[in-house]
Amino acid sequence: MLRTAVINDFLHVFQSATDWSRLDGTATVEFFHDHLDTEDKAAQRLVSYDVVVTERERTHFTAALLERLPRLRLLVTTGTHNRYIDFAAAGRLGITVCKTEAILHAAPELAMGLMLALMRRIAVDNTAMHAGGWQTGLGRSLRGKTLGVVGLGVTGSQVVTLAHAFGMKTVAWSPHMTQARAAAAGTRLASQEELLSGSDVVSLHMVLADSTRGLIGRRELALMKPTAYLVNTSRGALVDEAALVEALRERRIAGAGLDVFAEEPLPDPHPLRAVDNVILTPHTGYVTDEQYALCFGQAVENILAFAAGTPMRVMTHT
Repeated sequence: MLRTAVINDFLHVFQSATDWSRLDGTATVEFFHDHLDTEDKAAQRLVSYDVVVTERERTHFTAALLERLPRLRLLVTTGTHNRYIDFAAAGRLGITVCKTEAILHAAPELAMGLMLALMRRIAVDNTAMHAGGWQTGLGRSLRGKTLGVVGLGVTGSQVVTLAHAFGMKTVAWSPHMTQARAAAAGTRLASQEELLSGSDVVSLHMVLADSTRGLIGRRELALMKPTAYLVNTSRGALVDEAALVEALRERRIAGAGLDVFAEEPLPDPHPLRAVDNVILTPHTGYVTDEQYALCFGQAVENILAFAAGTPMRVMTHT
């Protein structure tokens, strides 16, 4: 029997997301709901397990941690990428790493939701209504506004399509984007400066790498219009958070909608929690019932296949 730990179930929903009884006779399964945010916590929790199922990039599986898990034979991560796993160390230690598929429309929907919430003052008015108030200010229409999309991968391209449905104009930029790539996504290539200075909303959809860390800092925020909004549903470290807090407090941009943060879960207290012109969501861009049904259903399949000696959806790199 494979002793299995399913970790980082913050919402207490992983167990109900799929039929884990399919593992009866093959594996025992235990669910954990806290955040394993240090190597020592993770090592102490997981040292006696043969299989670990981890939710995306919530725990760092470094070489040092993997070396402290002598029983670990299979590591399953939900989603198609995980930068927090040391694949070289896993291979060296004989640990099989498997992924799952992912639903790709969830994050673009949240990006548009944050734009609507910011420009139509949904969160502000909701808070006022619950406090006994009424109208608080003028909203702004998305139609006719310009959306600057930073990154045109699967998510960014879908955001372009959704923005057009709202009647928005779009431009796009990334360090290596071509006009042909922009045209294929139905938008126009702009320079970084043109996108930042001319957009009413800037939405980030870049992969985090050494070259993109801090992509939006003081210089870039200074280029944005004081009436513009920044939306980030990609990775928190793409933005210099200290610079963003300053820009928000000083009203140098109108506001921001953030689903991702440099440190997650977002610490309490944190300067962003005290800023009144930012909407914060707890990295839920991909978190839907359909997503979890797919991911954990396939996690069960991965464990069964591994136990049968025919591993599936094997990963060797991020």
